[in-house]
Amino acid sequence: MSTPAIATLGRQPSASRMPLAVACLSLTMLLSSLGTSIANVALPSLALAFDATFQAVQWIVLAYLLAITTLIVSVGRLGDLVGRRRLVLAGIGVFVAASIACGAAPVLWMLIAARVAQGLGAAVMMALTMAFVGDAVPKERAGRAMGLLGTMSAVGTALGPTLGGVLLAAAGWRSIFFVTVPLGIAAFVLALRTLPPDRPCNANRPTFDYPGSFVFALALAAYALAMTSGRGHFGAANGALLCLAIIGAGLFLVVEAKASSPLFRPALLLDRTTGTGFAMSALAATVAMTTLVVGPFHLAGALHLAPATIGVVMSAGPLVAALVGVPAGRAVDRFGAGRMTVAGLVAMVAGCAALAWTPVACGAWGYVAPLVVVTAGFAVFQAANNTAVMAEVEAGQRGVVSGLLSLSRNLGLITGASVMGAVFAHGASTREIAKAGVEAVVAGTHQAFAVAAVLVVLALGIAAAATRRPPGR
Repeated sequence: MSTPAIATLGRQPSASRMPLAVACLSLTMLLSSLGTSIANVALPSLALAFDATFQAVQWIVLAYLLAITTLIVSVGRLGDLVGRRRLVLAGIGVFVAASIACGAAPVLWMLIAARVAQGLGAAVMMALTMAFVGDAVPKERAGRAMGLLGTMSAVGTALGPTLGGVLLAAAGWRSIFFVTVPLGIAAFVLALRTLPPDRPCNANRPTFDYPGSFVFALALAAYALAMTSGRGHFGAANGALLCLAIIGAGLFLVVEAKASSPLFRPALLLDRTTGTGFAMSALAATVAMTTLVVGPFHLAGALHLAPATIGVVMSAGPLVAALVGVPAGRAVDRFGAGRMTVAGLVAMVAGCAALAWTPVACGAWGYVAPLVVVTAGFAVFQAANNTAVMAEVEAGQRGVVSGLLSLSRNLGLITGASVMGAVFAHGASTREIAKAGVEAVVAGTHQAFAVAAVLVVLALGIAAAATRRPPGR
């Protein structure tokens, strides 16, 4: 895969303002990632506070994820049409207002509704952050900026449970939502002062594709619900939702074929760079989620580690991702996105293969060492793949392509949580994982990571095929 120069759009910030612009993009990525994980630790307390079932309070997390998943491509396209700077400012404003509403919610349904609004703001921030790299950062530093954004995403995801737990103990559940308000205000001020201005509005600009966006959002919502509902068991309801998602995808293709200004051209999914980048991103994210799904069961059931020790071991992955992100971006700038994409995937294959065959006698280090390799490889892959995809995008399409790239990652994480969990359970030959013996847990772990290794090999095959295809195909 080649990595041509990222075209610039409008006026880039001056050299003195560029670090502040990058800081703004990093903070918006941190906030959106923090919102994903900070509420999880408070679910038991929220169930008590609202006298609700655990299934009901799970919607506090699910509502946020669904809003991001269903809207991220549409808001990316909207940014291309109306201006990315003004839409980012609006998105940060919505996120801050929704955070206040979450913390002040008197009843559960209001909290869930506020989380939907918070997810809308986060979708805007996620979709347009990578799109702004081409506007705010010189082409020779694009990989570095992408690596930093990956670092902030990992930091936000890892920091959420820890920060949430501290705030929950010190100030109650409302504080976990209020804490993002000052950070959001800081991001808004930085965006206002440092992000490049939007182009003047063109009277002949394309119109927003409302029918296509609506159908696409419904199809994504159906798929996400099919993968996340049922508490890990795939039943009739999951099958019906999956069928609805497939029908919705087909209907979306019909609608887009007739649209004068589609949400995005389906041919974009078949393009050598963008299409393969989306596919590899989804596969790599599915594998990354395997470490989060399988890890706690393996560490508890096979290695008999205490909960506190499990938390420390599990934090190794996000910590490595945070440390590797910026150096990975620098390597992308120096050696090229294509080479570093392959290097990251090779590291992921090696780590997954080790996890699939390392005997339990190796203890915790036998799990941690390969986990570090997988996570470092994923961080390198993300920096390289994101840079490669965004480098070949026309200026007027950066928002929607950035949204699709983020969507592919989210869908991979959602799919990994469901499918790889099922693979683990199948390998353990039981649905009651919590009661499984050591041999069963080890068998499940080995099978899950063997499948994960195959998925990464598939991603490598896609990367190899892309290098042999003519551009634009």
